[in-house]
Amino acid sequence: MTRRTSKALGLTFYLTFAFSLISASLPAFSQEQEIRPVTLGEPMPDFTLPIYQGGEITLSSLRGKNVLLIFPRGYAAEGRWCTVCHYKYAELLDFEKNEELRKNFDLEILYVLPYPKDVISQWLEVLPDQLEKIKGWKYPAQPESLDEQGKIRMERSRKGFPKDLSLEKGQKPAPFPILIDEQRKVTKGLGIFATEWSGSKADQAIPSVFILDKKGIVQFKYIGQNTWDRPSYEYLTKILEMIADL
Repeated sequence: MTRRTSKALGLTFYLTFAFSLISASLPAFSQEQEIRPVTLGEPMPDFTLPIYQGGEITLSSLRGKNVLLIFPRGYAAEGRWCTVCHYKYAELLDFEKNEELRKNFDLEILYVLPYPKDVISQWLEVLPDQLEKIKGWKYPAQPESLDEQGKIRMERSRKGFPKDLSLEKGQKPAPFPILIDEQRKVTKGLGIFATEWSGSKADQAIPSVFILDKKGIVQFKYIGQNTWDRPSYEYLTKILEMIADL
């Protein structure tokens, strides 16, 4: 063995030994990224969830597209769905049909619900009935005979649900990927899962909306203060216009 070869082998051994010491002192690397509350200007933590319509999706696979990430409340109480959430979902169906947000803003729309697939199926199934219920609040048979509370509900419903939306019985429209967060990994990680919120006890998400730019950076963040507190889709469109060229 030459002197030069001996030195080279010694150096290789030293570097290998030093690297092993450094590696031993570092925490083990995990591909499962920690999901935590996120602030504006930060990348949204990556996650993978099953899709109600089939398959699964990893958020980072959507890099290169803008993303509208919506967390509806779901239950408003035990055995009672949040009517505002159903209305906002139906309103987005109508808004997307007319405004083509996905096409115009190179956008993917994702809904995330903290329930198993069969419960999400129920959430979609009752949508036509929920819209009919809203119409009953807005246009009672004999409005002149309502008591004071009834009149307040009528006026609040007309203001809070300005569009008359309807779906045929049996329709379960799902044009956007609906993600199944059954283990609440994402909703709990982001700090938006609650068992008691806005005056009711139920397994529910705090209604939230995030808009991510094409690099996965959070450019808009909304977390509800009460069940009526929702950004309009016209407002969200202005946000999308602002980040379109980012």
